[in-house]
Amino acid sequence: MRKAIKRFNEIVFSRTVIVGLLLLAQLALILLFILRLSQYFAALYGCFLLMSALIALHIINSDINPSYKMAWIIPVLIFPILGGALYVIFKNSHLSKKVLARLQSEEKQAGLISYHTDGARTRLEKSTRDIQIQSRYIHNIGYPAFINTKTQYLSPGEKMFERMLDDLKNAERYIYMEYFIIGEGKMWGDILSVLEQKAAQGVDVKVIYDGFGCLNTLPNDYYKQLRQKGIGCIEFIPLVPLLTNLMNNRDHRKITVIDGRVGYMGGVNIADEYINAENRFGHWKDCGLRLEGEAVISLAVMFSTMYNALSQKEKCDIAKLRPQGDICRCDGIVQPYSDTPLDKEQVGRGIYLGMITRAKRYIYICTPYFIVDNEILTALLLAAKSGVDVRIITPFQGDKWYVHMTTRSYYRQLIDGGIKVYEYTPGFIHSKLLVCDDETASVGTVNLDYRSLYLHFECGVWLAECDSVADIKSDIVDTMEKSEIITDKSFQLKLSGLQRLISAVIKVFAPLM
Repeated sequence: MRKAIKRFNEIVFSRTVIVGLLLLAQLALILLFILRLSQYFAALYGCFLLMSALIALHIINSDINPSYKMAWIIPVLIFPILGGALYVIFKNSHLSKKVLARLQSEEKQAGLISYHTDGARTRLEKSTRDIQIQSRYIHNIGYPAFINTKTQYLSPGEKMFERMLDDLKNAERYIYMEYFIIGEGKMWGDILSVLEQKAAQGVDVKVIYDGFGCLNTLPNDYYKQLRQKGIGCIEFIPLVPLLTNLMNNRDHRKITVIDGRVGYMGGVNIADEYINAENRFGHWKDCGLRLEGEAVISLAVMFSTMYNALSQKEKCDIAKLRPQGDICRCDGIVQPYSDTPLDKEQVGRGIYLGMITRAKRYIYICTPYFIVDNEILTALLLAAKSGVDVRIITPFQGDKWYVHMTTRSYYRQLIDGGIKVYEYTPGFIHSKLLVCDDETASVGTVNLDYRSLYLHFECGVWLAECDSVADIKSDIVDTMEKSEIITDKSFQLKLSGLQRLISAVIKVFAPLM
């Protein structure tokens, strides 16, 4: 009984409930204000209709994705009072001008130490034309290619955790960690113990966690506790109970950098479900990529530019990010990349489209969410109809019912187009993977949904002709064997008529999720 009461109090007085209630209160005040002016309804309604028409014209003539336009135009025109107000508040949002300016300045300075090595350039000349074109695109938007970097694919998350913990214990100069979610429990407890020891030894330890991602997993002002332990820490845009568009751009990246020599990137956050120490949605299938060598400098630059832009006092010394000691000798192309909502370049989307359109024999995809724009959907269908073996693995158990339902709403079109769709029946698959023709692969944080492709800070690694590409393919094939292939008949059994109706409505507003 005491446990039940304690759990009830934890939920009722949690930050999520409090913030949610305050946001609802603000919406209620807006509606109350409108109702109080009901005696002027005719005049006001006419004004709001005019405003909605102007907003709709603005949306139509903007350069945002067409799917976004439709998702906003419908509520603006159907609900001219509330729809227009919500668009003004929550439209394609951006960080404050001050933070934006600092971030752009840090990225410009960091660009001086990012380099496209002569060795990588020479190595690319021996690759296929398609690989050269894809690598050139990533390089031209600011992310150089590297050789001399060992890559190790680690799946599931517990394998990555064990390997990363060993590397953290061997840190000598610095440890940088940036995660969307950090949750108290075994995984973070073991890592924090190492971070405290290293900070006491004089190692520069810094952490960034997302204010929204950690809303339910960390106490309020947790960064202060870490600072008291000698760990530099920043909470990325703390969630505040105000109707503001600043909440829309989240730091969804997962990065660990150790001495500029070893780095980790992938789908694994720092919380127990990611290593199956806690069961939330069945078996949690996830992955990470370990880098050792020259390419780790890109991960260090990604972290340091973010940290320096957000920090008012202490900074990362960019000049000291480079590794010390011997360099690994490896031949494959390794190209880490970052994606930001602050520009008009959707890097993750561009890389995914490039891989899909250049696939000759097959392209296999793992994604927890499948909510894509028309261009990606068309590219996948065109590839399948051209004879490319296109396969997509999604979860059997979703972590958000409405997102899972929206993902399933695409199945019929995918299946009819010749794409093989699988659901990971043991539970939830959180890996974000693409592998193509035994030559290239992408591992990172970029989901196939609008938030990852357009609104969040993301990161990943594009690989070409590396040994780990074969490991990624092997893992995906093994995952397919544990999954159920969705046929038109089985799909019909999964969704009732009401569910199909709801999913059709939700799909229209998918870009806003």
